[in-house]
Amino acid sequence: MTRQRDGWVMAGMLVAATSAAVASFTGLRGLAVLSGWPERLAILLPVTIDAYAMTAARVWLSGTNPRRAVRFARANAIGAITTSIVGNAVYHAAAADLITVTWPVVVAVGAVPAAVLGLTAHLHAVRTAEDSPDPGPDSGPAQKPPVRTEDELLKEARDADTKHRAANNGRPISRDALRTELRISGPRATALRRQLAAESQAPERKETDARGTQTHR
Repeated sequence: MTRQRDGWVMAGMLVAATSAAVASFTGLRGLAVLSGWPERLAILLPVTIDAYAMTAARVWLSGTNPRRAVRFARANAIGAITTSIVGNAVYHAAAADLITVTWPVVVAVGAVPAAVLGLTAHLHAVRTAEDSPDPGPDSGPAQKPPVRTEDELLKEARDADTKHRAANNGRPISRDALRTELRISGPRATALRRQLAAESQAPERKETDARGTQTHR
C-alpha cells in the first residue's frame, strides 16, 4: 500500500532543510574568510563540502551501487557532514571570541578543496570499476580454478600426458608442465606425475612377466 504524502510534513522538511543549508553556508563561508580566503572565493568552501556530502549520500542511499562503493560513500557522507558541523562550530566559537583561528585551522580549511577532489575521483573510480562487467580471461589476472576431485584431477593429468606424448615423440609430461597445465601446486603435480609413471610402468611389467612365463614353458 502506498502512503500519501503529508503536505505539512513536506513543508516542514523544506523549511528545516532550507534553514539548515543557509545557516551552514553562512558559517562555513565565514570560516573561510577567517582563514584568509578572499571574500569572492569564500563561498566555495560551503559549496564544496555540501556538494560532496550530497553526492556521497546519493551514492550511499541509491541502493543500486556495488557494496564497496556504498561503504566508501557512506563513510564519506558522514565525514562530510561531520566536517560541516565542526566547521560551523569553529566559526561560531571564533566569532564569539572563545577561540582564535590559528595556523592548524587555516591549514585544515585550505586542504578541504584538494581532499574533496581526490575523494570524488576515487568514489567515481570505485563505482565505475565495480559496475563494469567482469573481464575476460585475456583482459585481467587469471581466475582461481574451480575445486576438482581427485578423480577429476587424475583424469585431466592423464589427458595432458597423452597430449604431451603425442606432441613429443612419446616422452611423458614433466612435473612442471603438469603443474602449469592443471594450475595446481608443485607437490600435487609431483604426486600426480608419480601416479602417471606407475600406471605407465604397470603394462610393461605385465608384458615382461608374460614373456618370462612363456620362456619358462
